[in-house]
Amino acid sequence: MCTLDGCGSDEHLGPRPKATDEDRRLFLKGAVALPLAVVLADPILAHAAGSMLEPVTITTPGGDQMVAEIAMPAVLPAPTVILIHEWWGLNDQIRAVAAEYAKQGYIALAVDLYGKPAATTPDGAKALMAATDPVVATQKLQASVDFLKKHKDATGKVGTVGWCFGGGWSLNTALAADVDAVVVYYGNVKKTPEQVATLNAPLMGHFGTLDKSINKDMVSGFEQSLKTAGKTDYQIYWYEADHAFANPTGGRYDAEDAMLAWDRTMGFFDKNLS
Repeated sequence: MCTLDGCGSDEHLGPRPKATDEDRRLFLKGAVALPLAVVLADPILAHAAGSMLEPVTITTPGGDQMVAEIAMPAVLPAPTVILIHEWWGLNDQIRAVAAEYAKQGYIALAVDLYGKPAATTPDGAKALMAATDPVVATQKLQASVDFLKKHKDATGKVGTVGWCFGGGWSLNTALAADVDAVVVYYGNVKKTPEQVATLNAPLMGHFGTLDKSINKDMVSGFEQSLKTAGKTDYQIYWYEADHAFANPTGGRYDAEDAMLAWDRTMGFFDKNLS
């Protein structure tokens, strides 16, 4: 099931992207590149892609520490993007997406708001999420923005992107820190005009019309809050898809809409972080 808080498991509604044995062999040798969806759907390939990330320790002004993981592009200096995980935690799927962001020319920082191994069951994910202190999480994300702004190889531009649980936290980061672009994939955007008053970055949101929790009522209310607060630099996209439609490992993956959302996100970051 999927709720405001996170996305669990479901019956798969369509075929997952799949690599052949030869594709897998050549990818692991570094001889071929495969579509991101194929890599994410294959645990072996996702782990291999995510293995290029390096751990970094980020400390908040209050002394809390977070071990995040960073992927570096070939050309430096480069703009930066913070990637915020789903309710499962920082897993190989998010690491592999960070590696792809690095291939696209970004310094990609995959944060870990839990500080514990990623969950593999909905009950485990729910427990990790419930144990998250929102004040501490906000401070960790603020410190992550500061870390990237001061990174010796960065241009000073910072974007945020997150999915589900992380989608809500991508927005929260932009409300609490000075970022240059924010992308929300089907995250909780229930905010008042007073709460969005601190948003000073352009925003892009991706939502599914079949999503029963992150639904039209919530997103319409969010848009109204933005308008009331005088915010005009935002783009909201709707897809004939369900919650978690961009996750190839889940039961609601929609290949066409996932690719469209990816292309829109890349164009958005290219425009606002270049």
